[in-house]
Amino acid sequence: MTNPSPLTLGLIGASSCGEKERRAAYETGREIASAGALLICGGGGGVMLAGCEGAKSAGGTTIGILSGKTPGSAAPNPHVDIPIYTDMGQARNVILVLSSAAVIAIGGEWGTLSEIALARKHGIPVVLLDSWELKSPSALLLANLPSASNAKSAVRTALELAGRP
Repeated sequence: MTNPSPLTLGLIGASSCGEKERRAAYETGREIASAGALLICGGGGGVMLAGCEGAKSAGGTTIGILSGKTPGSAAPNPHVDIPIYTDMGQARNVILVLSSAAVIAIGGEWGTLSEIALARKHGIPVVLLDSWELKSPSALLLANLPSASNAKSAVRTALELAGRP
């Protein structure tokens, strides 16, 4: 019997962030790695950098889905193990989201909001950690969009929603 492939959890957030978001992303990265999951993100700075750094501190593996087509056009942060160059700009968000069993959003700007929307559109669970506060004209659209108060809770919820207790 073969071992199942590791679960991949997406970490999304802005490419620049404050200290509170940086700490949350670092801890979330550590929790993802401690759970034995892979961390996938946009591979850049801010939340992505801190999350990758946290994952590496716990012996985890990180994947960066980059907007450019070469290392010179979109260098990954130094904690990305597997850089994937897409030459797709923000359209790379689709690859990131569809490669995730669940997505954790920390803070964020418009790109983060687009990733949240893409995940929901494709039925991929999203957990919000100090991120967007979303309201919908239809309560049913956002009924399954949980928030977490800390990194441990965010990762635990993401793992549960991805079908891994």
